[in-house]
Amino acid sequence: MTDLTARQAELAENLARVEERIRGACAAAGRSRDEVTLIVVTKTYPARDVRLLAELGVRHVAENRDQEAAAKADECAGTPVTWHFVGQLQTNKVRSVAGYADVIHSVDRTRLVNALSSAAAHQGRRLDCLVQVALDAESETAGGRGGAAPGSVAKLGDAVEAAQGLRLAGVMTVAPLTGPYAGRPSAAFERLREISTGLCTRHPAATMVSAGMSSDLEEAVAAGATHVRVGSAVLGERPRLG
Repeated sequence: MTDLTARQAELAENLARVEERIRGACAAAGRSRDEVTLIVVTKTYPARDVRLLAELGVRHVAENRDQEAAAKADECAGTPVTWHFVGQLQTNKVRSVAGYADVIHSVDRTRLVNALSSAAAHQGRRLDCLVQVALDAESETAGGRGGAAPGSVAKLGDAVEAAQGLRLAGVMTVAPLTGPYAGRPSAAFERLREISTGLCTRHPAATMVSAGMSSDLEEAVAAGATHVRVGSAVLGERPRLG
């Protein structure tokens, strides 16, 4: 067995385990499996793994660092996957990210909305955008892991929807490490669902709820997540970055 064949077999086994977890979570929540999309977070892993995942049927992959993601997306040109950008995004990286990412999960300020709109329009693209919600934040203060405070989500959503080249797709969060929801992913994801419901009253098409990772995908599915972002459970423990 070649190294490539062995790696594909490993990924297939890991994907099967994650799929079983998602199916079980959906059944426990009374939801259809079709309601939840798996996004495999491929950060720190080579383009080869993206291609192997695509061969195994994965259609959504995510990255969080532009320098790595841009090179990987270029190397994987023609691979049938949708690229998601899930990391904190600086405005000086926007033009690059807008060139390959299809979905931006980390929109958290008006300045970023304006930069994404300009880049998308310049490149003739239309980007799906999620408002990242910081559940460790106060009403108008940014959270420690990035994201918009809950009280500013509606205003930011309005800005995205009005921006040329952008489409408001929904909301995203990362279970917070501090604040009232620290260590309480179920409560955090329930709060995100409340925020999503409020946003949908203003923007009915913004139905995407991105929440849950390898450690807490079940809690996210139970709270109504439409997309879960899973990395290590599929790809294995991440290599240490030098």
